Amino acid sequence: MAETDVALKEAMAIEGALGVALVDYGSGMALGLLGGGLGLDLTIAAAGNTDLVRAKLRTMEMLGLDDAIEDILVTLSGQYHVIRPLTSRSGQGLFLYLALDRSRANLAMARHRLKQIETSLEM
Repeated sequence: MAETDVALKEAMAIEGALGVALVDYGSGMALGLLGGGLGLDLTIAAAGNTDLVRAKLRTMEMLGLDDAIEDILVTLSGQYHVIRPLTSRSGQGLFLYLALDRSRANLAMARHRLKQIETSLEM
């Protein structure tokens, strides 16, 4: 779990980070949480974003797309929500969820940094 804690702390160091979660999209359960608070319940966000990931995977299957999700981006008026499925063999079925304050975040840099964190995360 120390590896997870380090990854979550690194994600929270991204400029504009409001909260981060490591989520099992089979169950919708958060395996680790950091940040959140007023207006951002990470447990609810983890469960809700699980539905989003499952729906996208089902759609890709129905379309016959032989591809992988790099990330899913949801833009709100005041926030960015980035969902990044883990690609390592040990990370199968997991995703990182990062909520960012839109006024403080650099989306391109946040996506780049989250990719680095995901690549280095070993479960």
